[in-house]
Amino acid sequence: MTPMDLSQPPLPRIDGARLWSRLMSMAEIGARTDGGVDRQALSAEDRAAMARLIGWGESIGLLPSFDTAGNLFLTLPGASEGATVLIGSHLDSQPTGGRFDGVFGVLAAFEVLETLHDRGIVPPRPITLVAWMNEEGGRFAPGMMGSEVFSGHRRLTQIGAVTDAAGVSVATELERLAEAFPGVPRIAPGFPLHAYIEPHIEQADHLEREALVIGAVTGIQGKKTYEVTLSGREAHAGTEPMERRVDAVQAFARVALAMQEAALQAGPDIRFTIGRVEVLPNAPSVVPATVRFRIDLRHPRNDVLDRTGLALEAAARAAAAPCIAEVQPMVDAPANTFSPALRRAILRSAAARGLPATELLSAAGHDARHMAPLAPSAMIFIPCRGGLSHHPEEWAEPAHVAAGAQVLLDTCLHAASATRDKGDLS
Repeated sequence: MTPMDLSQPPLPRIDGARLWSRLMSMAEIGARTDGGVDRQALSAEDRAAMARLIGWGESIGLLPSFDTAGNLFLTLPGASEGATVLIGSHLDSQPTGGRFDGVFGVLAAFEVLETLHDRGIVPPRPITLVAWMNEEGGRFAPGMMGSEVFSGHRRLTQIGAVTDAAGVSVATELERLAEAFPGVPRIAPGFPLHAYIEPHIEQADHLEREALVIGAVTGIQGKKTYEVTLSGREAHAGTEPMERRVDAVQAFARVALAMQEAALQAGPDIRFTIGRVEVLPNAPSVVPATVRFRIDLRHPRNDVLDRTGLALEAAARAAAAPCIAEVQPMVDAPANTFSPALRRAILRSAAARGLPATELLSAAGHDARHMAPLAPSAMIFIPCRGGLSHHPEEWAEPAHVAAGAQVLLDTCLHAASATRDKGDLS
């Protein structure tokens, strides 16, 4: 079967009002009083969101399944079996998250499947919705656990041992997830993919500033994260002379400045952030013995990212004295590029639908990063107001939400009918 010609109508149209209604319905789960959403990974709220999605899917005959990493799948069978076109994103949010990050991609994917069901369209191959487990990493760090296990980047035993601030492990919550859905089949992580497409809000303001509606994402910049521990010596704040102190907070001040200076040597495209700072014993009359903090480092070029990472480690160890600095790498996610053929299909759909569009790089990380080595992959961005995300005031316009889902449907049908061995998706 040859790829569908997206320039030839009629192609099915999604129902934008229905999609918006489902988005607002899902925002009720974990709703905050300030209008945001707190629906952290593997929480009761996350399970409730999964239950609602499964219920919607069962009403139109979609086949649900979980893998043992907690990823949720809803499948629309195709005319033939085999590798599926996988579409979706994630349902979990940051503690002070918004109504669109992640969940837009999941519900746009659901709208695609519902539209095909309503029209009686059987795609050439299966199309499967995915809601990835713990993309955000707000409760269990680092994030993207589900897609990393699916793609073989991490082992299930590795993520299972991770605990949240209350000491609850991922393994414990995965057991609760299985207990909550006893009738849903469980499968092993990883299965053949024909293509992967993820819709998402941009989380930046390029599309909004340029009055564009659709972004065909060229790739995702690389990311490294580290946990740095500065070890000093606890002492009485009133009696320990200044010259004898091994003060971890003073070391942190020196290390923070030294690391930022080292990062800035990489040029204007570098992104360096210090976060999640912990001080021990964190008492007002005690010289601090330990400071532990996280580093987030990003750049579009892998060689610059690697070089800067080494420079940061060296800067931390040099500036920490007389304290001792231990730098522990946590995430090493190289920059990647997405399928040029799928990007062209996204732009063709946008043009056919009269939607202003462009290609652009994603500065934020997404689960699509881990799918790109497995199959031709793509991302579709829509604008978000002011580029604001991970915040209760995160917002996307209803028309843009509908536009992103429509382009997803068009591109998904193209991917489902394309032949990989002829290079139609490469």
